[in-house]
Amino acid sequence: MLNVPSQSFPAVGSQQRVAPAGQSRNKVALKPGHSLMDWIRLTKSGRDLTGLRGRLIEVTDEELRKHNTRSDCWTCIRAIPLQFNLPRLILSRGMVYNVTAYMDFHPGGEEELMRAAGIDGTDLFDQVHRWVNYESMLKECLVGRMATKVSAGIRSQPETEETRTQVNGLTPPPVPPPPSLEPPAAPLPPKDTRPRYDWFQTDATVNIVLYTKRKIPAAGCAVVDLIDGALRIDVVLGKLSYLLHWRLPHEVEERVSVHTASAVGKIQVVLWKKAKCRWSALGDPLEANDTFERRKDRRIFYRECVLASKTDVTHDTRLFCLRLPPGTHMHVPVGTHVYLKASLTDSEVVKPYTPVESALLQEAPPTEGSEGSQLFLMVKIYPHGALSHHLDSLQIGEAVCVSSPEGPFSLRQLRGVTHLYLLAAGTGFTPMARLIRSALTDLPTLRKSRLMFFNRQERDILWHTQLDQLAARDNRFEVEYILSEASDSWTGRRGRIQASMLTDFLVQPEGSKCLVCVCGPTAFTELAVRFTQDLGFSDEEVHAFQG
Repeated sequence: MLNVPSQSFPAVGSQQRVAPAGQSRNKVALKPGHSLMDWIRLTKSGRDLTGLRGRLIEVTDEELRKHNTRSDCWTCIRAIPLQFNLPRLILSRGMVYNVTAYMDFHPGGEEELMRAAGIDGTDLFDQVHRWVNYESMLKECLVGRMATKVSAGIRSQPETEETRTQVNGLTPPPVPPPPSLEPPAAPLPPKDTRPRYDWFQTDATVNIVLYTKRKIPAAGCAVVDLIDGALRIDVVLGKLSYLLHWRLPHEVEERVSVHTASAVGKIQVVLWKKAKCRWSALGDPLEANDTFERRKDRRIFYRECVLASKTDVTHDTRLFCLRLPPGTHMHVPVGTHVYLKASLTDSEVVKPYTPVESALLQEAPPTEGSEGSQLFLMVKIYPHGALSHHLDSLQIGEAVCVSSPEGPFSLRQLRGVTHLYLLAAGTGFTPMARLIRSALTDLPTLRKSRLMFFNRQERDILWHTQLDQLAARDNRFEVEYILSEASDSWTGRRGRIQASMLTDFLVQPEGSKCLVCVCGPTAFTELAVRFTQDLGFSDEEVHAFQG
């Protein structure tokens, strides 16, 4: 059993020590901006509070003891309480938390939190905080579980009359004998990281629960399609995909609900029965059911979406709103694209487009039911563009085929970034639009985001007014426009991308972490990447979206 400091806890004179009767308990005066609400906001900000980039690991005693400093503090808390006043003979598989970020938010002060640094802090915690819902408070700090271990103290804990004391008139069962320690246990098998699923039902619903065994984005990572009695659930986990696919045995309503518990990696999909009957199974497996493979090896899946609206953005660019089928829920991660497919003159035309929001500046939250049920695409109508002209000719209510999200970009690339630089040309702005909003809203480390936006003429600049308004509203954001065919009245810079333009734009302050994102026509992207690398940016610091 892990040793617990022999001195009393909290220590005499500690800020967290219980005061004599009639006096209130003293607490440490927290710094401004470190209240409970500030902590809750921090946990919801998307910041990596574990240092493991979303991975959950199994922690040994040896590993736990390494993290025992103010700047790197882990502790273990076991959730199983003592029962029948029996000694805790076998260590339960406690949860390990990285509480480094919580130090300045702890009402009892840093000193008391450090008493549990690098050890099993359950007993220390129970003396003062048994009432605290630490699982909720620290859920974004969860590192993983302790490795299973039999306490050495088990051999020195014989059963006594005291341990057999009756509780509520019942005699607890005898303590089981310790397992044999000989021969030495075989090494643990490799950790099974493959997702799994389970399901349950009520009179009205069928619920499929997926356990991804890793942290997942709070916005979700599942694409669910309920079409003609077939249910398809595709869970996107970085470069991997976990797919479930069944022909359902009974009729259900044409709607789905998806709930995500990001910290524990759980996804729940809810279906509504049309008839209150008991299901004996989820149905017959269809193509690729219960498979876990690389996304690039997965066949692209399309569903028909209908045109809900279209509005002008510039003289030749439209904003199309596509409504997904009622049985589809699809969150498109920032920086990814979808493919649109249409049959034109007996040939199939496919082209990628990066979704945007309905506006760069969104004053009101999305309406209930709209998230995951509609897509906004900003499309330039080219004179000889077959698919763009087809889109522009669609009437409200007509359909086009849309794929699931594709693309290698991950928001993990933004973690810890202090300076985000964006180089865009024309409709290469589309991946930048959501990236700008995500960084300004959810990236606590961000100090500066700068967009250099290349166009032919001033009338070609997408969301010109909204970009200017955002720059005026948030001093972390700057935008510079460069025109290749500017009018005489244009006062900004002119020309095409050159290395000299980027020298003062792409600054790397000491202690900063930078990311440069590039998107535009192929020639533009190749030049921008080369100029950026010539300025000393590494491959990891540059991401090129493929236009």
